[in-house]
Amino acid sequence: MEIWQAVILGLVQGLTEFLPVSSSGHIAFFQGVFGINDSDIALFFSIILHLGTLVAVCVIFWKDIIALFKKPFKTLGLLVLASIPAGIMGIIFELCDLDAVFLGEYMGVFLCVFFLITAILLFTTEMVVKRRQNVLPLCIKTTLPMGVAQAFAVLPGISRSGSTICAGTLAGCKSEEVAKFSFIMSIPVILGSFVIELAMGLKNGEIQQNFAQGGATLGWSVALGFIISAIAGLFAIKVMLKVIKKANYKWFSLYLVLMSITSLVLHFTVFNA
Repeated sequence: MEIWQAVILGLVQGLTEFLPVSSSGHIAFFQGVFGINDSDIALFFSIILHLGTLVAVCVIFWKDIIALFKKPFKTLGLLVLASIPAGIMGIIFELCDLDAVFLGEYMGVFLCVFFLITAILLFTTEMVVKRRQNVLPLCIKTTLPMGVAQAFAVLPGISRSGSTICAGTLAGCKSEEVAKFSFIMSIPVILGSFVIELAMGLKNGEIQQNFAQGGATLGWSVALGFIISAIAGLFAIKVMLKVIKKANYKWFSLYLVLMSITSLVLHFTVFNA
């Protein structure tokens, strides 16, 4: 991986983690375009980029994060409950090595399908929200669907922020509360993924081997990717908070349709060339 590739991937990750367009799908897309075929480096680097966006969440929502640990711990309990489905799905992915399936030979086809699913979900949510008033607070009825949606967002092309925000909104919760909870929901998922991948990578010697082979170039790539994803994430969160108030998702939906078509075209021309 070249340093300029890491800079672009860091920017892409930071912007797409909180905009409803799927960061994992975009990272897989650009890695395919760049021809980054080393799955070990790609996976570890992707986790580092997610860690950068985690910093952005903590900077903007640090007061809300601290409030999680104050009585009566209601929001913390809802957060734990909403994180369980993603944890189960993550274990299934790891045991069945599903990353190799969805990011393998037919990656372009899977990206095409999953980008399109996210586009339809966003468009449908906008149509529904503009025809009703959401009044429910954060509760099991609104956060559990968000947790289930986050579990399916492990699929590249299914937006984590988009699917969780849509799920909570369609369940009747207020948009502002859904947005804040959706972003905070990313914390345990990202931390859990990082700890597991780091532990497994160190145990298997893959991380040591990657840095031994990549040397200073890989080190700089990881550092720059992390920093840029954090900065871009700060910008993306602020943009998304404004977008959610108006429930204006149709332009993201249109963009994802274009990404879906592009992924299918590149599947037959670039990804498997």
